[in-house]
Amino acid sequence: MARNDSIFITGAPAEAQRAADLLGQLNELVERGTDVGNEDLKFIARYFHENRGVVSVAEIFTGEVRVQTARKAVIPRTLAQRSYIYSLTHTDVVVGVGPAGTGKTYLAMAVAVSDLLKKKISRIVLTRPAVEAGESLGFLPGDLNEKITPYLRPLYDAMYDLLGPDKLAAMMEHGQIEVAPLAYMRGRTLNDSFIILDEAQNCTTEQMKMFLTRLGTNSKAAITGDVTQIDLPRGRLSGLVQAEKILAGIEGIDIVYFSKRDVVRHSLVQKIIGAYEIHEAMSEREKGDHAGE
Repeated sequence: MARNDSIFITGAPAEAQRAADLLGQLNELVERGTDVGNEDLKFIARYFHENRGVVSVAEIFTGEVRVQTARKAVIPRTLAQRSYIYSLTHTDVVVGVGPAGTGKTYLAMAVAVSDLLKKKISRIVLTRPAVEAGESLGFLPGDLNEKITPYLRPLYDAMYDLLGPDKLAAMMEHGQIEVAPLAYMRGRTLNDSFIILDEAQNCTTEQMKMFLTRLGTNSKAAITGDVTQIDLPRGRLSGLVQAEKILAGIEGIDIVYFSKRDVVRHSLVQKIIGAYEIHEAMSEREKGDHAGE
């Protein structure tokens, strides 16, 4: 209950104290100058409920992991996102693995844009394999560029959000931002660049090795993907799955894992991912039961 400048909390002592702690941390966040919208409040309440005593809400939403781009300040909303941004700013090669909607690609782009605006690098290169759920480029209408553009559209959309249309157009015209299919990376050495490979689960093992060896001097690479959404032909090993094993433990390479708890899209997305996980687990158990008969 709110009255004038005071808030009175009633209920069981433990729950009342938790509510008071949450309000105190929200107040600290506002005093630090952070804009808190309705969606942010939902994320903060969920984070506080699940991670009490780990890291304060204010630490998660402000501080050294706050990324400033041309249009907005991008802040992590989960512990995994916080770790991911830290790795992206302190490590040369970062692999982000987890379900859709966890911010893997968007946060990598935000850090890349921030580095470009600070002149830490001279260009951003965005790439992804032209493979999608059961579709083939050969069956799509148009010339090669028209066939490829739909696969790269999500990358353009994210950059549009971070930079705005005018700045994005100017940077692309001057070669500061390049968006290209993965096949176009072969034979290149990318110096002074921040390179982002999106949808890496659809890379072949050969493509992944090719991409990783494009890294030049003063360059960083971010690799993102969801190993539950592999669209490669049956029998082809995902380059991301292989890279997880090969790259683990190499100094200078971080692998950050996300889960459905890190989804920051519509609240239903987290529930949908959970439902599919349960369904897939039940299907695997049924296959095991049949195999044992």
